[in-house]
Amino acid sequence: MTKQQKENTAQKNEEQKEPHQQKTDFNPKADQQQQHKQQTTPAHNTQPETKTPLDECKKHLDETTALLQRVQADFENYKKRCHKDYETITKNANKQLIANLLPILDSFQFALKSTTNQENFIKGIELIYSQFYSALETQGVRKIEAVGKKFDPYKHEVLLQEKSEKGEDIILEELQAGYMLGDVVLRYSKVKVATK
Repeated sequence: MTKQQKENTAQKNEEQKEPHQQKTDFNPKADQQQQHKQQTTPAHNTQPETKTPLDECKKHLDETTALLQRVQADFENYKKRCHKDYETITKNANKQLIANLLPILDSFQFALKSTTNQENFIKGIELIYSQFYSALETQGVRKIEAVGKKFDPYKHEVLLQEKSEKGEDIILEELQAGYMLGDVVLRYSKVKVATK
């Protein structure tokens, strides 16, 4: 065997003894790049991603926006329902009032047919007044009492004053009737009041 062959055989034996050790050239730059690559590449079977505060804020903002949109839609639906309910209530109230006024219309028609007989005409007008006042009462309207009562600035309006022995601020005469709907004054009574 020649010297060259002996060296080749020795080299082969050495490689067979340590098969797990590979020959590598020392290159520090390549090692750094390899480490950086391993750090930046995501591991497939590692821990789940941790959320950053920015991600949490975005998620919270999206949830809040969705909630506000639902609330706004609910409010719009509520407004529509209220408007519809108001129209229904108004229509029903008007329906009841008109139904109460129809007999008065019939009485006017009867009175107009009786114009040849003065007594029947007067009775027809009295009937109309009575029915109309009853229709208003069913709606909660009542007349403000005036004559003989003490003047009340929340219910009466003084048009005239007259000296009288009846007492100061006593209503002597009602010039125009006043009416209330519940506790609300629809029209003040126009009155003549006594003074000393």
